[in-house]
Amino acid sequence: MTNINRLSGIVDVGGLHYEWEVRSEPQWCDSEGWKGVTVALLQKHTQREALLEFPPPKRLLKGMQRGRLQISDAIVSRGIQAALDAGWDPASRGKPMVFMVDADGN
Repeated sequence: MTNINRLSGIVDVGGLHYEWEVRSEPQWCDSEGWKGVTVALLQKHTQREALLEFPPPKRLLKGMQRGRLQISDAIVSRGIQAALDAGWDPASRGKPMVFMVDADGN
C-alpha cells in the first residue's frame, strides 16, 4: 500500500533508484501568487539534482484552506520520467534543473 502523505522516499524508474524529497510546500508569493509544491530528485550515486515544480492546488486558488500534501511514489515516478524525457542527465554536473509538471507529474 502506498502512503501518500510522506515527504520523501526512494522510487525505482527504469531499474535505477531515485531519492526524492519535498523541498517546499504551497506558499504565497507577492510577485507570482500561489506557488505549488517543489520536489527534489537525485539518482543514487550521482550529483545533479532535478527539481519538479507542481502547480498550486486548485483549492488554494479558490481561497480555500490548505489541505494535506498529495505526493505519491507514482506521481514522483511520472515526474522523473518526464524530467528524463526533457533532457535531465543525472550523471552530469551543474546546477539543478527545474521542470514544471502538472498535478499528475507529467
